[in-house]
Amino acid sequence: MSYRLGVDIGGTFTDLALLDENSGGVTIHKLLTTPKEPAQAVLQGMIELLAMAKAPVQEITALIHGTTLVTNAVIERKGSLCAMIVTKGFRDVLSIGAENRYDQFDMRLRYPEPLVSRPLIFEIDERIGPDGKVRKALDEAELRAILTKARAAGAEALAVCLLHSYVEPKHEQRIKEIATKEFPGFYVSASSDVLPFMREFERWTTTTMNAYVARMMDLYIQKLESGLQREKFAGRFYIMTSNGGTVTPDTARTYPVRLLESGPAAGALMSAHVSRLLGLPDLLSFDMGGTTAKGALIVGHEPQKKYELEVAHIHEHKTGSGFTVKIPVIDMVEIGMGGGSIAGIDERGVIKVGPRSAGAEPGPACYGQDGQLPTITDANLLLGFLDPDFFLGGRMKLDRAAAEQAIMGRLGKPLGIEAMHAAWGIHQTANEGMAQAFRLHAAERGHDYRSFAMTAFGGSGPLHAARIARILRIPHVVFPVGAGVMSAFGLLVSPLSFETVLSRTLAIDGLDDKTLDAAFAAPIAEATAFLERAGLSRKDIRIRRRLDMRYRGQGYEIEILLPDPSGKSTRVSELGDLFGKEYERVFSTSFLREPLEIVNFKVEAVGPAPKMQAGYRLLRQAEGAALKGHRMVYQPESQGLVSCPVYDRAALKPADMLEGPALIEEKESTSIINAGDRITVDAGMNLVAEIGVAERR
Repeated sequence: MSYRLGVDIGGTFTDLALLDENSGGVTIHKLLTTPKEPAQAVLQGMIELLAMAKAPVQEITALIHGTTLVTNAVIERKGSLCAMIVTKGFRDVLSIGAENRYDQFDMRLRYPEPLVSRPLIFEIDERIGPDGKVRKALDEAELRAILTKARAAGAEALAVCLLHSYVEPKHEQRIKEIATKEFPGFYVSASSDVLPFMREFERWTTTTMNAYVARMMDLYIQKLESGLQREKFAGRFYIMTSNGGTVTPDTARTYPVRLLESGPAAGALMSAHVSRLLGLPDLLSFDMGGTTAKGALIVGHEPQKKYELEVAHIHEHKTGSGFTVKIPVIDMVEIGMGGGSIAGIDERGVIKVGPRSAGAEPGPACYGQDGQLPTITDANLLLGFLDPDFFLGGRMKLDRAAAEQAIMGRLGKPLGIEAMHAAWGIHQTANEGMAQAFRLHAAERGHDYRSFAMTAFGGSGPLHAARIARILRIPHVVFPVGAGVMSAFGLLVSPLSFETVLSRTLAIDGLDDKTLDAAFAAPIAEATAFLERAGLSRKDIRIRRRLDMRYRGQGYEIEILLPDPSGKSTRVSELGDLFGKEYERVFSTSFLREPLEIVNFKVEAVGPAPKMQAGYRLLRQAEGAALKGHRMVYQPESQGLVSCPVYDRAALKPADMLEGPALIEEKESTSIINAGDRITVDAGMNLVAEIGVAERR
């Protein structure tokens, strides 16, 4: 026997999925996250899951881990005290930023404070020019004096960010060498290592964030490795990165900033897998957990990617109000609306939901852990959408009276409305907020959801998906097998991968094929080396090459994927057509006679995708009738409670068909279909909902 184990830590719950690689059978588990010691929930969940599956730990060949710890550390400012060394004259780059106003008419704009305070930003009198030539040599005596001051101030981490180091990194590398060797215990990050893009501000914010969370991530991985060793785990241990690939613990320690969207990326990856299984090329991947909701576009069976994201927004998730980070990442929109998101009344006197979350401790009021604030989960319980005696399959009882008290105290009484109407206001406010964010995200990328389907997952996603799909006019919603822990499933299909970049501006005019191939040689060797150190052979590694190109004189560029059919390199003569087609797709026009230039050479090395059988199944099918009974559920169309059938998902069979309104329960989540909708169980036991089918008859 051999097993693969996926473990995803969320802000509220930790999800686990154990795949039997021989039979395709899957056992799943969900438990509360332990915020103070996140490794505790991972180890406890693994022990409980293995007991459920009657599987020995020695037969786990690989454990793949996704985590939101890096994101939470940045948002909550729980990283290390960090120092920074910059080229003389550039001390205030982090404070000046991009000089963009994210709201032109708001006179009270705020921006996040840099992760490095100004007294710990040290200038060093060196200079490398944009051509890579040394204009002023590094003074190592000055460097040692700076490092001594930084350590005396209590700094545990160091970000090294020098001008033009993406062209010539030797000054940064020398600083890193001296700091690491002569000042042991320093967690040092050099911008030429982290991701050597041009543009100082983005490169430097990314490097400071990498240094800021490095110690925290190192200690966490140490605890997890020690705990796994105590449990006699002897398989491979991998960690998911933001681009949907996995890396070794050593790589994760070196580049912790690449773990920012670790867990959410796994969910999008599994949505792409589902899209291939069901023949649905275009999907909205909707993941709603306990803390946030995420939406990602799956186009042509592939999740869309980008090389920049913002985290720790301080103003309603508006672009420009967070930290800009340059890393390879699956393109998704994330908003502060999860099951634990707190509801209140805003300055206009209307219901507001999120972005603050009750998290796992104390959690929603209904958890009975002294939480006093109303949340989305409290509202869903009051509306009848959740069974207080069947939460987590009955392992956790919910307190309906506490939920009602919290909702009435914060919303019902101040607004002069009944608790049920206040609860519906919370639920629908969340739906509208998520739909608005998803619609804007798709519109900015030129997509129309009316031709898409939706995958809904996470502990809270299936509760809200049908209403959101109706708002967006999405005709079909898929509730996949194991929807409540689908991000853990996504970890099981993630290949080893590593991406890197070379920033180098080259005009297309006069460029030959040999020079183009030579420019890719160094990043290909670097990316491949990471996978070879993880145990892969060169013949098992695929290379994907991309170029950032622009018309000469433009300030920003667009990405071109080089097709390289049959392993042959794309020729320079093809670049103009490739760029013209992509430019026209993005901007609806192109100027083919204008001169072009390359700005960045991007390389992704990818290992073999783990085999996950198309017929994977949960090992807990129930016997007997699927109908469990009826429950009083709030229906806005009736302005009150109506009797609604409740089904056991584990007892449903392929080809079963259910008309809404109905609830379909499983241990990790509950799926809702509304009046006028219909669900069919497909051959793979996925629930496929037709939205508004009654209206189209």
